[in-house]
Amino acid sequence: MGVRAEGRPLRVIHFVTGGFSGATQVAVELVRAAVTDPGMEALLVLRRKRQADPARVEALRQEGLAVEVVQGWSHIATVLDLVRVCRRFKPDVLVAHGFSEHLWGRYAGLWAKVPALVHVEHNSRERYSWWRLAQAKWLAQRTAAIIGCSEGVKERLLELGFPADRTMAIPNGIKLAPFVAADATPYADRTPGIVMSARFARQKDHETLIRAVALLRDRGLTPPVMLAGVGKRRYRERAEQLVRELALSQQVQFLGHCPTVPALLMSHQVFVLSTHYEGMPLAMVEAMAAGCAVVGSAVVGVKELLRDGVDGRLVAHADAAALAHALEELLRDPSRASALAQQARERALRDFGVAVMAERYGNCLRSITKHMAERPVA
Repeated sequence: MGVRAEGRPLRVIHFVTGGFSGATQVAVELVRAAVTDPGMEALLVLRRKRQADPARVEALRQEGLAVEVVQGWSHIATVLDLVRVCRRFKPDVLVAHGFSEHLWGRYAGLWAKVPALVHVEHNSRERYSWWRLAQAKWLAQRTAAIIGCSEGVKERLLELGFPADRTMAIPNGIKLAPFVAADATPYADRTPGIVMSARFARQKDHETLIRAVALLRDRGLTPPVMLAGVGKRRYRERAEQLVRELALSQQVQFLGHCPTVPALLMSHQVFVLSTHYEGMPLAMVEAMAAGCAVVGSAVVGVKELLRDGVDGRLVAHADAAALAHALEELLRDPSRASALAQQARERALRDFGVAVMAERYGNCLRSITKHMAERPVA
């Protein structure tokens, strides 16, 4: 496989689901960052999803991003379409984000003879059957770098048997601009309420939060609770039913799609991410940047991000009593909660901005291409 000509911008394809998940958000931000990098030319390729809003794709194009959409109705259709895109764009690196896109993306990259392939894992508990894990390991031997979106995801990849010499962690980053005004609303002036911004899905644990809110009510605390996010209907309906059963309808609001999440976070004191597993939760990083006191389930992807008692609170997984206890402490001791929130905000601004993430990815991709001649990928 060839090496790019000296002086030519590095051409990169970021291939990801078109479902606008957290993985999609990361890929979009990396392509945005490349627009202002004269040494890089990036193309975003989305795998078509039935539920994806075409207007969101068009908005990215109107913004000036190079975006293409490939077929998603079958794996072979996806691969064939992506091969055609690769042959036309001639990337130096193909970065395949998320499961199972990292399989189909790398198959297409091999077929199109892309010089370097990169696999990015965005969650700590993907649905690997033995057959798909075997494929991923076979592809790993032909992949220049395997990136976990957090240290916890990296450790999970190593546990699954991916090669240690090519596996690394690059934490996800968020746009910090929407949160520049967070300090303008002091913690004490915010609504003493709880926000959870997360899609309704098997991965998320809205039910434990709802049960914790019922326990708080029994202790004389009735904070308003805002649940922002869409997701799958059956999981939302299950949460709505639990709210009715526990007589919390006057307290818990289901906001659905919320385009003003930064403002919502910056006007409330507490953020909760009750979840079963994560990669690196961008919603939690946004809450940290917004200056909220953050509480998270102590699962992989969260416990590497949040330091208990330093910049937030970690509670046992799926333990409503433990979550209620942590929330009661924050609600009854706003000065302590404010100190945790300030530490969280400072850490988010320092370590988890898009610029830091893009720089780390850029260094990784340039290092790969620099050493391709010495370490060719088969």
